[in-house]
Formats: sequence, structure tokens, C-alpha cells
Amino acid sequence: MPIESTIPANQSILHLVLNASILVQLVMLLLLLASIISWYMIGNKQTSYKRWSNIADEFESQFWSGGEMKAIYHEWSTEREAEGIVNIFLAGFREFNRLAQKQNIDRSYMVDGVHRSMRVALSREISDLEANLSFLATVGSTSPYVGLLGTVWGIMNSFQALGSMQQVTIATVAPGIAEALIATAMGLFAAIPAVIAYNKFANTAEKLNSRYEIFMEEFLSIVSHQELRDQSK
Repeated sequence: MPIESTIPANQSILHLVLNASILVQLVMLLLLLASIISWYMIGNKQTSYKRWSNIADEFESQFWSGGEMKAIYHEWSTEREAEGIVNIFLAGFREFNRLAQKQNIDRSYMVDGVHRSMRVALSREISDLEANLSFLATVGSTSPYVGLLGTVWGIMNSFQALGSMQQVTIATVAPGIAEALIATAMGLFAAIPAVIAYNKFANTAEKLNSRYEIFMEEFLSIVSHQELRDQSK
């Protein structure tokens, strides 16, 4: 059984993809789309996390500098775009102002009302922090298996084709094996960045979430001591 030592020059990656079986082409297309969407989400989430972190730095620096709470509330609610930790503050201060207008209100009732409002705002911010992370996790965990499906199918087709051949050479076997390996490579290409990005973003989201919760507790501590009552009038 003779074996050739060279592969035709026209067996480029594009040629192999275009001449692959329908199922392998669908697998490659699916992996390509998953990779493109993943990179878009990675860029978008990176920008969002950086913006939320910068806003938190700026707001906390202003908040703890001793400025008047009412002035800070007015600035961030009317003059600037509120995101992240600022939305939690605005929700809490807005509820405090509303409750402070009532006569002889119990302090514990006020604290509970402010806490509920801030908790709702915190839940919204957590949803924003974790948005699209599940997609990255799914791509990272499933892409290698999707690529493996294309690999198995390509190799299976190659071996089936061998049964009808009287003379087998590397040139006849190589295209099917190559297209199978391309599917595997594309699966890894889609999975690796998604896994790295997911781990990084999940850690960043956890840190920001912890930062939001700490601020909420500190703000509630201020409310419980009624240090904002005079400033709300």
C-alpha cells in the first residue's frame, strides 16, 4: 500500500472548511458565532466594569469627604449620570427624604424602609454586574465538546471513505482529518478566551458587589443614628 509523503498545496484551511461536510461546517459556524459574540461581550463588560469602578472611587471619595448629603444627592441625581454605587445611594437617600417628612416616625421603621429601597437598588446593580457572564461560562464549558463533535464526525467520514478506495494515500486521508482538527481548534479558540474572561469578570463583579454592600451598611448606620435628619430638611 503506497503512501505519499506530500499533501497538495491547495489544501488550505479555507479550502478545507469550504469542502467540509455540512455538519462540520455548521459546527464551525456555530463556534465562530460564539467566539465573535464572546469577544463583543468581553469588550463591553471590560468597559462597563472599569466605568463602574471609577464611578465608585469618585463617589466614595466625595461621599466621605464631609460634603453635604443633600448637595451630593442633587448633583448625582440631576447633573451627572448615575450608575453602580450611586444608584444605591440615590435610592436610600430618596426613601429617607420621603420618610423624614412624616411626623413622629419610628427610627427602626425609617431604617427598614431605607434598607429595603437600597436592597432593591443593589439587586438591580448585581444583575447588571452579572449580565452575560452565564453566556461566557456556557461558551467556555461547551465549545470544546461542540468542536469535538465536528472532529468525530470528520474522522468518521474519512474512515468511511477509505472503505471505497483501493489505494490509500496521505493525500486522500488528510483533508478529512484536517477538517476534523480545525473543528477542535475552533472549539478551543472559542472556549479559552471565554473561560479566562469569565473568571476575571466574576472576580471583579464579586469585589464590586462587596463594595456596594459595605457602602449600604455604612449608609444605614448613618441613618440609624439620624445624622441625616437635619440635612434632609
